[in-house]
Amino acid sequence: MTSDLPAIPANWKTRMYLLGGVAGLGLGVLAAYLYARASEEHGAVEPNRLKTMDALKLAVAVLAIVRQITDLGAGDSKN
Repeated sequence: MTSDLPAIPANWKTRMYLLGGVAGLGLGVLAAYLYARASEEHGAVEPNRLKTMDALKLAVAVLAIVRQITDLGAGDSKN
């Protein structure tokens, strides 16, 4: 029966990619849910379009988070 289960990848990079993908998917769905809920609470039938500057601010914030994650991967070699 256990032979029918998919094998768990042994490579640490593959595990990291899978974990990052699942975490990104979860955070994306949560962000979309919260955005839709906030729009509904303010009486919108359909949410407003995202303005270019708001999208740019979000992109910069995401890049800052990715940079922090990259720094975590680098370890304490900066000291």
